[in-house]
Amino acid sequence: MATEDKFCPSCGARLTLRQDEGHTRPVCPDCGRIIYYDPKLAATCVVEREGRTLFVQRAMPTGYGLWSLPGGYVDRGEPVEDAAAREVFEETGLRVITGDLIGVFSQAQHPVVVVAYSATETGGVLNAGPECLDLGFFSLDALPPLAFPRDAEIIRRKNLSR
Repeated sequence: MATEDKFCPSCGARLTLRQDEGHTRPVCPDCGRIIYYDPKLAATCVVEREGRTLFVQRAMPTGYGLWSLPGGYVDRGEPVEDAAAREVFEETGLRVITGDLIGVFSQAQHPVVVVAYSATETGGVLNAGPECLDLGFFSLDALPPLAFPRDAEIIRRKNLSR
């Protein structure tokens, strides 16, 4: 358990671990509260230009130096579509409008759920943001080394919907 998860948010007692519905969960032995962890929601966009797809080279610890679709976490209360467009701007300098929903992607035992949209450029200047080492447009038959295999699935699904 993480440091902030050691005490019950209801009564302050030290939490213990217990099996609940097939999962090991923190449980308060005093008041009985079970702690359920929420997934993290992320949003991404597939931005295409002249038949190529925009990728960013990550400067973040997870997947450092590898490539991914531009995207990131959704802030509480932020519409998912807005988060996807915001993340594209922060990472690439491009302004986009989100289009069709490509899909919702999740994996067993992984806390991040990714919502992917197609997007259309509306302006901005292409420039790698502070979380990126580089960026570029790649053809589907020459993708760079990906940080997240799910990105290839997102692109495949987008192309199937055409």
